[in-house]
Amino acid sequence: MRQAVLDEFLKIYNKPATHVIRSPGRVNIIGEHTDYNEGFVLPMALERATWLAIFPRDDAIVYVESKGRGRTQIDLNNLTRPYDKAKWYDYIQGVAWVLSEEFSQKLKGFDAIVMSDVPVGAGLSSSAAFELAIARALAISSHLVWDPVRMAKLCQKSENQWVGVNCGIMDQMICAVGQKDHAVLIDCRTLETQLATVPKDTVVVVMDTSTRRGLVGSAYNERREQCESVAKVLGVRFLRDVSLDTLITNKAKIDPIAYKRAYHVISENDRVLEAVIAMQNNDAVKLGQLMVDSHSSLNRDFEVCNEALNIMVNIAQNLPSCYGARMTGAGFGGCAVALVQKDQAEQFAEVVAREFQKQTGLTPSIYISLATEGCSIETPLPRL
Repeated sequence: MRQAVLDEFLKIYNKPATHVIRSPGRVNIIGEHTDYNEGFVLPMALERATWLAIFPRDDAIVYVESKGRGRTQIDLNNLTRPYDKAKWYDYIQGVAWVLSEEFSQKLKGFDAIVMSDVPVGAGLSSSAAFELAIARALAISSHLVWDPVRMAKLCQKSENQWVGVNCGIMDQMICAVGQKDHAVLIDCRTLETQLATVPKDTVVVVMDTSTRRGLVGSAYNERREQCESVAKVLGVRFLRDVSLDTLITNKAKIDPIAYKRAYHVISENDRVLEAVIAMQNNDAVKLGQLMVDSHSSLNRDFEVCNEALNIMVNIAQNLPSCYGARMTGAGFGGCAVALVQKDQAEQFAEVVAREFQKQTGLTPSIYISLATEGCSIETPLPRL
């Protein structure tokens, strides 16, 4: 992908790119719908990534050509908010808007080619990967200091306030701070991080059902509002501050559906912390069981699993090489994730793909992925 984006840049712009930016997608091992409740998550940055080849400009114009999406020209001094559903280039405008406000300066533009093998809408954070890549490009062209955590927060703000997706901080954080060979425990309140490694002789397998969901105006925002309503009833700002005992004691005061949502979030926070301990103890069996419990909770209490996700997870969980599997991402479609014996991973992927297609008629994509670093300048190149 690196060489492909460089070659395409030279072809389109008749000059070599000065920088190549790699911004990874992510998979969340455990900790779903906890981030916007200021809880805990345990994602890792994927080998699949968005790649951006750029050449900084001296004016305020951004030219971006996206393979598969077309091209756009943006004047950084004349940004236009989306009227309805955001287009791909509105993510560029949103990041530019938030950076210009944060750093109180006019931004310089760049010429760019973008390519990505992070599937869109699969729950692997293709949007966060793109946002961080654009932020890094603007930081280069405008000589901004790159602070990964600060940039993650700003990209989240742009998605919340410009694009209109009320997402939590997890996706942008792991895309910014991911570490090679490690998952990262993120405290979504303090943004403190802790590295964790998957148990020895296991790998993480991402299983894309090929079903897709939208987030803007979807049940995602509804779930968030339900969580906030329970926190308000219990007199706290976020469900992070509520124990299961407190929730159960106050069950009669809470709307039954909202109670189920809160039960998932609070129990999921506990599972994330238990998962880190299991990883520290090299306990694949325990980690796998926590993933199984997480999926059951997401299906039963948070109700964000579609039929394809349940079929995929069921197939995976029933294979002897699998310690545990669960849906990952916002839900309503997209991907599942499994913890699998390393020496059986390729066979596992083949069996899951074959059986899933047999049961659903859908063609899945299965990725065996190692953890990688967060958004980075992959190859600094001399300006010619």
